[in-house]
Amino acid sequence: MKILGISCYFHDSAACIIDNGNIIAACQEERFSRKKNDANFPVNSIKFCLNRCNIDLNQIDKIVFYEDSDKKFRRIIKSYKLFFPKSIPLFFKTFFKWTFKKRFYKKTLKKEFYKYFNINLDKNLFSFFDHHLSHAASAFYPSPYNEATILVIDGVGEFNTTSIWKANKNGIKLVKKIDFPHSIGLLYSAFTYFCGFKVNNGEYKLMGLAPYGDPIYIDIIKKNLIKIEENGFFSLNMKYFSFPYSGYMLTNNFFKLFNLNEREPESNIDQIYLDIAASIQKVIEEIILKLARTSIELTKIDNLCLAGGVALNCVANGKILSSNITKNLWIQPAAGDAGGALGAALHYSAINGIIPKKNNIDDLMLGSYLGPEYSDDQVEEYLIQKNADYNKFEFNKLSSLVAKEINDGKVVGWFQGKLEFGPRALGNRSILGDARSSEMQKKLNLKIKFRESFRPFAPAVIEEDAEKYFKLKGKSPYMLLVTEVNDSIKIQSKSRPSGLDKLKIVRSNIPAVTHVDFSARVQTVSKKTNVKFYQLLSDFKFLSGDSLIINTSFNVRGEPIVCSPEDAYNCFIKTNMDILVINNFMLYKEKNTS
Repeated sequence: MKILGISCYFHDSAACIIDNGNIIAACQEERFSRKKNDANFPVNSIKFCLNRCNIDLNQIDKIVFYEDSDKKFRRIIKSYKLFFPKSIPLFFKTFFKWTFKKRFYKKTLKKEFYKYFNINLDKNLFSFFDHHLSHAASAFYPSPYNEATILVIDGVGEFNTTSIWKANKNGIKLVKKIDFPHSIGLLYSAFTYFCGFKVNNGEYKLMGLAPYGDPIYIDIIKKNLIKIEENGFFSLNMKYFSFPYSGYMLTNNFFKLFNLNEREPESNIDQIYLDIAASIQKVIEEIILKLARTSIELTKIDNLCLAGGVALNCVANGKILSSNITKNLWIQPAAGDAGGALGAALHYSAINGIIPKKNNIDDLMLGSYLGPEYSDDQVEEYLIQKNADYNKFEFNKLSSLVAKEINDGKVVGWFQGKLEFGPRALGNRSILGDARSSEMQKKLNLKIKFRESFRPFAPAVIEEDAEKYFKLKGKSPYMLLVTEVNDSIKIQSKSRPSGLDKLKIVRSNIPAVTHVDFSARVQTVSKKTNVKFYQLLSDFKFLSGDSLIINTSFNVRGEPIVCSPEDAYNCFIKTNMDILVINNFMLYKEKNTS
């Protein structure tokens, strides 16, 4: 049975194909359109998935959508009524758009398929699942577990913002939920906006900013903005939030509470915003830890799976792991809405009796390497067209050369194999550098990525050597866990700078990947899932004695991760990257400057 899964019309549109329960292909639309967080119908992603499977739409048995538009419409109507008359402007702005387009997803999707594929699909070919059920399925079915507790936390689906599920051979069952407008996803987004970053795009920046501040506003947040029960359940004080009835996140009461306006984007970041970021991060961590504990108490299953946009808060994930709340933890690498397409398809497969076996596996995500790949012939054809200066090497020689260049301080764009599915570059569309360099973080942020200087970088480390550097329990293949560096490699400074001046202090023997609180967002690399990246790390270890390097996504600020050789070459040319490697081809910047 071949199932096409789709998510779109809000943010992070994506498509995937499941064949007899196995994940064959998955990709976000932004990687093709080059429009970050693209919400449009994922026509390019669908075409890619069909091509990967060498089939056309007539051979698809079912098309599944990741949410239920009718339920979502009912929630919007309920919000209009609940917040009347303040909701009147939002009513006129959104009601007709929802009524005539988004509410009737089945009709809309049929029109999209006819427009882009010139095919009139039967309406019975489509199925729709609840948003949080799609997230839950995306977390459980690819996981290593035959039974699990699932915790889903995001902004909002149809009604749910937080949900707890029990999963086993009999399927997935909802245990507990919290509904809109009470949402820690939207609470975190509200603070993202307040601190000058873009909602649904800048939440990871807020997380990265938090260690520069002191959490002195925790009490203000907990006394005024949110009520937190001992079991982790919560409710927002809607006196301070306007997102249910307007196009804005906050009311004037919020600004009065902090005696502060929202930070202007791109402006200097004052200490108060750093402290606010630190405070809301701590509050979110407290809630997530309590919810995780309660989830396991309710289900009596200590295999915990996470999904939903909040599951990308890797600092909170690390706290769950280190707290011993659960025996096992697995996080869907495409935890946001893109992963909803995958979850919907997997759920349809499961309820029709097709579930792949999980004996002795890490998971079923195939390392999350599920996107497009390009042959050497395709790459060379493009390089010739660009009149590029390049050399081609057998891979063993190439890996040794690249390891030497990284050891010598060079920055390398690394493009291999299948594109990653999800927000993290995991060694196939990556920018690499030496983690031991005290200057590399600044160089990468300002001269390569063109982004804020405070942003931390992640280490990619050989799986077997991770404990040499980090206080990490188990594996972290998807770069979704933050842990502390080992005491043996820490460097204690007598200086006690505050705010962004903390950046100036070298804190460990691997300073470029050690955040200001001695933490790191670790990717453990397995030979089983990425043999080429593993070999590069091994060659670097042979040269340097250290088995880790910086791994950051191959893109510049404001753009999606590169997908094609053309994307990679363009990024290489317009940045201060030293070397570009695409498959077995190697290019030096000084020879490719025009």
